[in-house]
Amino acid sequence: MAQLTLGAVMRGLRSRNGWTLKEMSQKSGIPISTLSKVEHDRLTLTYDKLQLLSERLNIHMSELFAEGEATASAAPVMGRRSIGTLDRAVRVNTANYDYYYLCTELRQKRMIPNLTKIRNKSLTDFGDLVRHHGEEFIYVVAGQLVVHTEFYDPVVLNPGESIYIDSAMGHAYLAGEDCDEAIALAVMSSAEDDLMSSLINLHGERDQPEESEAA
Repeated sequence: MAQLTLGAVMRGLRSRNGWTLKEMSQKSGIPISTLSKVEHDRLTLTYDKLQLLSERLNIHMSELFAEGEATASAAPVMGRRSIGTLDRAVRVNTANYDYYYLCTELRQKRMIPNLTKIRNKSLTDFGDLVRHHGEEFIYVVAGQLVVHTEFYDPVVLNPGESIYIDSAMGHAYLAGEDCDEAIALAVMSSAEDDLMSSLINLHGERDQPEESEAA
């Protein structure tokens, strides 16, 4: 089975809503040229850029990684289940990470699971620390992970070790010096007023996403 790309997901989202590229650009605040490149898999968006996109379109971030048609109403669902495999994951490549978003057929998830491959070993090359709403849990599957955070000294994690952080705190994940690539399982979530809800259900305007592949 061919791997679902972010471009295919974006095309599907636009098609389901009957939007032209111009209309989606106006709604999202992202230039038409950027949207076109993303849809044709010539450009990708970082986690933070996807978060901003979900805000401007006023949708749950999980909608950006959901296959198929949306249901007419969001009725309570009991006993949902999804098997996550890499061949069905939505892959998002950035300069620092390769994200594989799992269980993409489920909508309005309370948490977003993904497998992340980290290659960058330099905080200078990484760029600005990443910040977004919610919390996240990172479990090291393979390699060595160096976690940089805004208020703490860097910590080195090996396979079987994990970290739980406030995502609003600046953070960056780097590969350890002794490995070519670190692989981590990440689970990201955000709390709403009614306790746990879908990740990144935010409102209001923020800075326009930049036309860039890197965080």
